[in-house]
Amino acid sequence: MKKKLIYTLLLIASCILNSEAQNPVVAPPQTRPVILTGGTIHTGTGDIIENGLVAFTAGKIAWAGKASAFTGERSGYEVIDVTGKQVYPAFIYPNTSLGLIEISGVDVTVDNREMGDLNPDVRTIVAYNTDSHVIPVVRSNGVLIAQIVPSGTLLPGTSSIVQLDAWNWKDAIYKADDGVILGWPRKAAASRRGGFNPTGTTQGTAEDTYGRNVELLEKIFTDGLAYSQVEKPVDANLRLEALKGLFNGTKTLFVNASEPRGIIAAISFAKRYGVKKIVLTNADESAWAVKDFLKENNIPVIIAHVHSLPKYEDSDTRLPFKLAAMFKKEGILVGLTYQNQAYGYNLPFVAGQTVAYGLTREEALQTITINNARILGIDNITGTLETGKDANIIVSSGDALDMLTNNIEYAFVSGRNISLDNKHKQLYRRFQEKYKAVKQGK
Repeated sequence: MKKKLIYTLLLIASCILNSEAQNPVVAPPQTRPVILTGGTIHTGTGDIIENGLVAFTAGKIAWAGKASAFTGERSGYEVIDVTGKQVYPAFIYPNTSLGLIEISGVDVTVDNREMGDLNPDVRTIVAYNTDSHVIPVVRSNGVLIAQIVPSGTLLPGTSSIVQLDAWNWKDAIYKADDGVILGWPRKAAASRRGGFNPTGTTQGTAEDTYGRNVELLEKIFTDGLAYSQVEKPVDANLRLEALKGLFNGTKTLFVNASEPRGIIAAISFAKRYGVKKIVLTNADESAWAVKDFLKENNIPVIIAHVHSLPKYEDSDTRLPFKLAAMFKKEGILVGLTYQNQAYGYNLPFVAGQTVAYGLTREEALQTITINNARILGIDNITGTLETGKDANIIVSSGDALDMLTNNIEYAFVSGRNISLDNKHKQLYRRFQEKYKAVKQGK
């Protein structure tokens, strides 16, 4: 009897906790045309439209321009007055494990990597958890699209792009299997900031391991290239099937290399096998050291360390803040991400940080909108507020790139007006009531 009572109490407690921490309900499809009028529109193309108007229907933008120039019929539209507010394209979060990790210290909530080093056929999309409590927190700051990537060495898997308001991973897909991740091996175990060797290996051992890893990559890419040229293979090979898109241009190779010579080696390797689309991820000072090589080979970069310490002891202390403007000045397409997925809501703020170090506000906005869209190959459908593109739109009462004034009041994903509630806000409201009662002496 006592056990039964305990189980009943635990069940009730569980239900109460779950009811207090539910994720927001997924928004239904857009059924009625919407007009946002009176706001300042930041189109993502570099233009700013004062007293602007954005109209969208069936999930697509039908008009974006001066409110006074809009001649369409307004009857039947839901008109939302956003006078005094800022209207932006949705922010895009590349190269993240969002939805794969809930609590990093709890193994059962971590699903961002598999055993082994050669897993190009492992698809992150099927492990993506739309019920993650981290997702609503991230999108509350305007991040509505993300590229979900696996972690690991050599070939940890295939990434996919998702929109952040969905019932399940199938609903979430924005672009499935967009790229293959390559973690280029390090040639030596040398190091950042002081020469610490985290592996404890000798130079010879590191060289030997590097050689073996490169041989493994050469073998699978050689096989993959040959396999891609067979129209109808008798026996399907899932690993090699996953690589086919790299050779015909339907997938991008996202390269993660931590040192200048590794960057050159990885990109040269991919070029040698005819990989058509290559992007350098986690770019930092090492990428800047080989900027001429990147420019010559037309390689875009995704910077992940704006809020990090400089890489080397003799580095310019402000270099992480300056890199985005430096790459742009060199004519290299640059996007931004945030290194730790749990704090991905900081994405707009790292973009804002670059404004003080060389970029204009509109250029900074582009690093997390149209530039990331181009890098991910979705710029034909999102990244700017232009006619015909998906209605992925956010409205803020202040500057969305400024931590002090960012306040997202509306967010639309393909025209769907999504909830901006999250666990943090729920807890704030809960304890606000508690201390209100204390203040009133109850």
